Amino acid sequence: MFSEEHKTSGTSSDSSKQQMSAPDSPAPATVHMPPTVTSSPNSALVNRIELFAARVPDWYVAPFCGASAGVASGIVTCPLDVIKTKLQAQGGFVRRGKMVEAKTLYRGMLGTGRVIWREDGIRGLYQGLGPMLLGYLPTWAVYLAVYDRSREYYYETTGSWWLSRGYASITAGACSTIATNPIWVIKTRLMSQSLRSTTEGFRAPWQYSGTWDAARKMYKTEGIRSFYSGLTPALLGLAHVAIQFPLYEYLKMAFTGYSIGEHPDNGSSHWIGISCATFLSKVCASTVTYPHEVLRTRLQTQQRTPPSPSPEEIAFRGGLGGMDRGRGAGASSSDGMPNRPRYSGIVRTCQTILQEEGWRAFYSGIGTNLFRAVPAAMTTMLTYEYLRKLIGHMKHEGELKLRLEEEKDSTGAI
Repeated sequence: MFSEEHKTSGTSSDSSKQQMSAPDSPAPATVHMPPTVTSSPNSALVNRIELFAARVPDWYVAPFCGASAGVASGIVTCPLDVIKTKLQAQGGFVRRGKMVEAKTLYRGMLGTGRVIWREDGIRGLYQGLGPMLLGYLPTWAVYLAVYDRSREYYYETTGSWWLSRGYASITAGACSTIATNPIWVIKTRLMSQSLRSTTEGFRAPWQYSGTWDAARKMYKTEGIRSFYSGLTPALLGLAHVAIQFPLYEYLKMAFTGYSIGEHPDNGSSHWIGISCATFLSKVCASTVTYPHEVLRTRLQTQQRTPPSPSPEEIAFRGGLGGMDRGRGAGASSSDGMPNRPRYSGIVRTCQTILQEEGWRAFYSGIGTNLFRAVPAAMTTMLTYEYLRKLIGHMKHEGELKLRLEEEKDSTGAI
């Protein structure tokens, strides 16, 4: 199966290159399309799109398809991501003395969904949609572009199919994670807060009205470092993509005979095989690497420096009671302890969660995560593969039309 390395290690123009390298048929149907192109506005529009696609550089295709796939995935799975974030973060908002009661607010996917619906309505299920879309767009654009271009380089360097895919996954994941971590911190903060919750002990120690409000307040009260909270466990999560994408590409080749982003010139693209490859690779990767997501969420939802309470926050919290109103000894972090963050670094965060909540806390929300991650991955990959096939076909048709126009011009000149 891996003997066809010239096919599987191609760049972002693999599918279009395959189409262009196919033997010229005696009289392809597309050659006779130009005379009928102007017969209707729709065909004229298609003709212009195909001619435009033929002029687009190949290295633009993967980022565009990746960004579009990420946006589609974010819209479909946002409610499940909110539920997962609530489950992951709830233990970090509760005072140590109330840990027993803390475990009773969010229970499972359906229970958490009902609580969010009861307290915040439909808006609560789409908290953080803005930064999620803002994050998915560059994340998948960067990831799939870097992966698509670097796997051939690593294969030439290592000579190993698996190593080249693994290195390409880690490189692409590191680039996209570092570039987009601030967006994901804001998204996690927005999803973890409650819009109208009055349940004591479960409120996040902040209240943001939107993406820009969150960015402004975080920078003002916590500094630039707050935007890179959880970066270390996020980078540890590169093990996830190092498992998922090589396994996906391997399974897709086994099921369909084509690598990622490649499709047959004619006929079916084996969408069932692509779906099965996505499902199996995502389940394996998510199950093995899930605990890092809990660590990342806990670090991202913990304020680095407790802010001085504003009048709005005082009203929201119902008064400060005996808490000092200034930024000083009386201010508390997300766990209620004066100026002492509960979580600091990977090792200490692991120790704290293990001591206070047990090992099961490392898998809080895993059911919801799988229920969310699998449809998200399938939406992403199916959208990506479909757009690669569509754009590859349009580029092929446009190139044929450009070639025909050049032949006509040369004939007329003679």
